[in-house]
Order: sequence, then structure tokens, then C-alpha cells
Amino acid sequence: MKKLLICFAAGCLGALANSLTVWAFGEYGITKQFGVAIAPALKLSWLYPRIVCGGLWGLVFVFPFLNSRLITKGALISIFPTLVQLLVVFPLKAGKGYFGMDLGMYTPVFVVFFNMTWGIVTALAIKYSK
Repeated sequence: MKKLLICFAAGCLGALANSLTVWAFGEYGITKQFGVAIAPALKLSWLYPRIVCGGLWGLVFVFPFLNSRLITKGALISIFPTLVQLLVVFPLKAGKGYFGMDLGMYTPVFVVFFNMTWGIVTALAIKYSK
């Protein structure tokens, strides 16, 4: 049970880091410079569901593979929420097309980067929670 709680909490922390990164890239016009329309407002209504989902995704870290290489594990696990974002959330829930192409050509690159931020921060939080 302790490992589940650690992984959930670490996933929440990773999601906070991811969300602040997404917000900062939008706030400072980085995504806009690349023609990507991702610039969310930093509001609890946007942040809270992202943190909960990040915690749930953090539970994937419970599976025993690459435990000695947590950063690599985090980068690899981040592929799963990335695929869900690009192939389910953007086209089916947000109506932004597959891979979020309606938001800009480089959207997939940013999504990979943002979710890798989640994976690495989550991995580091797990590593240093012991």
C-alpha cells in the first residue's frame, strides 16, 4: 500500500510540474512562437483534474521494470499518457484533430516534452521518497 501511495503522490507532483511547464510555455509565448495554440490559464478548474490524472498515471510506476533506472522508466512511461492525449483526448474529447494538429503542427512535439517532464519528475519524486 505504501508503494501505491508514493507512486500516486509522485504522479501528482509530476502533474503539477507538467502543468506549470505547460502554463509557463503558454504564458511566455514559447508555444505561440512555434505556431502552437496551447496557452492555458492557471486556474484550479484546469489544474485540479490534471493533478488527479497525473496521480493515477503515477500508479503505473508500481510495475517492476527498470527500477534501477528510474529516469529511463519515467521517460518510457510518459509515452502512455502522451498517446492518450494525442489519440484520444485531442481528437475525441477536445475536437482538435488527431495528434492535436488543429492546435499547430508542432503540438505533438510539445506534448511529448510536457509529458516527459511529468515522467521524469514523477520518477525523481519516487527515487527521493525512499
